[in-house]
Amino acid sequence: MTLAEAQEKVDAWINSTGVRYFNELTNMAILTEEVGEVARIMARKYGEQSFKESDKDKDLADEMADVLWVLICLANQTGVDLTQAMEKNFEKKNHRDKDRHRANKKLKP
Repeated sequence: MTLAEAQEKVDAWINSTGVRYFNELTNMAILTEEVGEVARIMARKYGEQSFKESDKDKDLADEMADVLWVLICLANQTGVDLTQAMEKNFEKKNHRDKDRHRANKKLKP
């Protein structure tokens, strides 16, 4: 699925099943909650925190998909074409960072 297809599918689902988009500020709060859920799993799976019994069934991929879903909602609501945004972001990174990471002594093996 492309980013454009994802934006279309989310919009179709919102308008058929979800009734309407939550307002932008509500979606921003929801996005923050979802990112927190990803952080919780990461801290326990890859960090030093241990899993609580209530965290053991959490699925990292599903939580990441939740983050992407709400981000797509926000893009749709604010008129952002994520395909164009990503292409422009790659151009920025390729120009700005073309030598930066190779020159970073902290990244040397």
